Amino acid sequence: MKLNKKYKDRLFCLLFGNEEYKENILSLYNALCNTAHTDVNDIKLYTIDTVIYIEMKNDVSILLDSYLHLWEQQSSYNPNMPLRGLMYFSKMYDRYIVEHSYNIYGSTMVKLPTPRYTVLYNGTSKQPAFMKLKLSDAFIHEDTSGDFEWTANMVNINHGMNDELLNNCRPLQEYMLLIEEIRKNRSNGMEVEQAVDKAVTYCINNNILSEFLTKHRAEVIDVCITEYDEQAFVNGIREEGRQEGRKEGRQEGREEGRALTLYSLVNSGNLTPDIAAKELGISIHEFEIAMKEAGMNWPVSK
Repeated sequence: MKLNKKYKDRLFCLLFGNEEYKENILSLYNALCNTAHTDVNDIKLYTIDTVIYIEMKNDVSILLDSYLHLWEQQSSYNPNMPLRGLMYFSKMYDRYIVEHSYNIYGSTMVKLPTPRYTVLYNGTSKQPAFMKLKLSDAFIHEDTSGDFEWTANMVNINHGMNDELLNNCRPLQEYMLLIEEIRKNRSNGMEVEQAVDKAVTYCINNNILSEFLTKHRAEVIDVCITEYDEQAFVNGIREEGRQEGRKEGRQEGREEGRALTLYSLVNSGNLTPDIAAKELGISIHEFEIAMKEAGMNWPVSK
């Protein structure tokens, strides 16, 4: 089954990364930062655009009160989020410097908005309510100096983990209610399409994101189905990697098998290159080179 590529943003991005719904953005900002900002016009969206940076796109970035925030929503635990955040922030700072015509080669210090990086986890595997992920954990040689560090604060937004945060941000709370309704329907044996459609109908009837879902019903359903299909592909790829590793008895076998599976899925049009590259933790450009080296055809369009 081919993935639907019509809508490229995810549900989280539609709700919290959209000019049309800046009230949601402000609500989440205040809940995360324990602030009381009231003017949505103070928010400047700073999300990396694939039109500008073809090799990467983050979820939601905003500039507010001289703080540069990055919010990434994850449905699976990923220890590489600090590295990805470092790469995202370098692009955003590059944009900021260009916009303000700053000279980083001069004798005057260039002042930058303070970074804040939050990973909002809502996956089904058990994770703590809060976790600080550190770039230094990935260093080949241990470095406890703190001189080279980048952190990602992972916040578990599943119900029962950070309920105070959810109570302080109604859009986030209702977003999770929709996700949980879809999961419940899936656990009852429904196909993805039916599970999503029934969950959206339930939420509209029970005043859960009702205005948003009524206005964007078709788009939301399409986005949710695509997200679940992509996650199913990823889970299947991971299982193939584990099986390959058991047969070969080597880590290299696991990684090679998983990569080849991704190449094949992209080559056949069953998976988008950005999702595949993200799963391997590399850029689309690096993924393209790897595919060609493996003798695969690079897609004409993404």
